[in-house]
Amino acid sequence: MNDADVSKQIQQMVRFIRQEAEEKANEISVSAEEEFNIEKLQLVEAEKKKIRQEYERKDKQVQVRKKIEYSMQLNASRLKVLQAQDDLVNSMKESASKELLHVGGNHRSYEHLLKDLIVQGLLRLKEPSVLLRCRKADLQYVEPILDRAKKEYAEKAKVHSPEIIVDQVYLPPAPSHHNAHDRFCSGGVVLASRDGKIVFENSLDARLEVVFRKKLPEIRKSLFGEVAA
Repeated sequence: MNDADVSKQIQQMVRFIRQEAEEKANEISVSAEEEFNIEKLQLVEAEKKKIRQEYERKDKQVQVRKKIEYSMQLNASRLKVLQAQDDLVNSMKESASKELLHVGGNHRSYEHLLKDLIVQGLLRLKEPSVLLRCRKADLQYVEPILDRAKKEYAEKAKVHSPEIIVDQVYLPPAPSHHNAHDRFCSGGVVLASRDGKIVFENSLDARLEVVFRKKLPEIRKSLFGEVAA
């Protein structure tokens, strides 16, 4: 083999090696490009996932804040409604309390009422001797009816006529504009056993309190309708 053949073979080998190297380089480049694209896609997806998770987290926070704010506003509204209802009920009670001041206007009917209140107290206490307390202004009505009250009680309870001692300590007077914040009594009586251990308060104010408390569910139903469960 002469020099020309050797040179030709060497050139062929060089071309083959160069072609193989180029093909290998292209293969590596394509592989690297694919790996780069895959890694880039993974990174992009990972970032998208992080963004979605962050958005969902913040959205949940916003929804929670909205629910809390709505609940607070709803509770505030309910409290306002309840307060308005209580104000109305209390104003009715106050009006009823003012009406009690007119009960003593008719002396005859007030005497009859006082007699019934005394009898009711005697029936409740069932004591042979009791203390009776009333307003100083009501002494003029109480003293004339004591015998009738004792007789009626004795007949109803089938016992001997009890002893009633009128206490020299009086119930507070009726309310007035001059003493609006002082203790007051709209009328009626308070009975107690002689030892003071049993007390039956049968004043008009106490009666109103008992009746109002007992009738409060009916009053609320009448004013505001059925309460939702």
